Amino acid sequence: MPRVPFRGRRPAGPDARTDEETRAHVAGAASAAAAEVAAPPAVHPDPTAAAFFDVDNTMMMGASLFWFARGLAARKYFSNRDMLGFVWQQAKFRIGGNEGDPDDMLTIRENALAFVADRPVAEIVQASEEIYDELMADRIWAGTRALAQQHLDSGQRVWLVTATPVELASIIASRLGLTGALGTVAEVVDGRYTGRLVGELMHGPAKAEAVLALAEREGLDLSRCTAYSDSANDLPMLSLVGTAVAVNPDTELRAIARARGWTIRDYRTGRKAARIGVPTVAAAALTGGVVGGAIALRRREKFPF
Repeated sequence: MPRVPFRGRRPAGPDARTDEETRAHVAGAASAAAAEVAAPPAVHPDPTAAAFFDVDNTMMMGASLFWFARGLAARKYFSNRDMLGFVWQQAKFRIGGNEGDPDDMLTIRENALAFVADRPVAEIVQASEEIYDELMADRIWAGTRALAQQHLDSGQRVWLVTATPVELASIIASRLGLTGALGTVAEVVDGRYTGRLVGELMHGPAKAEAVLALAEREGLDLSRCTAYSDSANDLPMLSLVGTAVAVNPDTELRAIARARGWTIRDYRTGRKAARIGVPTVAAAALTGGVVGGAIALRRREKFPF
């Protein structure tokens, strides 16, 4: 496939980066490298245009990582008591607004995937497939899925871009018939997770870095690409592409979308919003990287790193 220059803002050189920017760049590059890339559809392929979909509250109701953790709890990876502690820690993190505390951010990075430390990758992949079928398949937004299908039908490739581990994200993409996924990459040694991340969680600037890296590798023209998200946290990704769409947007993103003339799609009803509210709040911080104190501490004692 010929490589054509992509249009978008490139990150600054290494000397100009902060530690956070460097981690986001490493995470984005790792996620793009880990993504399984399929060829454009055989009928009328459009290889330089693509679509990028956030997952949580955009492609599916609630947060995928919450349901993933719930499925692991059901399989005795940790206790229900740990799960409650996990929910409380996330709510405290979001409501307290501690994102700027360096100590908190260090804890986030160290503990983000502690609950899979020392587990074989094959085991987690199998569990992920089961958990998707049990807890996630019925939570896919039909409207958003239809948007993705429109891109596929027009010959474009479609990727999910999410903080969820890339293994789970790839399963979701496969089940939905999409091209692939850009997700958080966990460090693996000898076929087992170490509990550490490669770079940063696929969140905020890291998503933009992953899209940039994939665009360069696949010859995408970002001015012809489309991105979908529910959250203002994804503004770096939304601002990279020629077309940005707010799906089930939070208050901040809705205001920004209106100001910038972006399309807004809202598939929620009052009943559905109530149904997904608790999982959304509970998993919001984990999407930003926080694992409950009980889980992190117990896992860390067993598998120090």
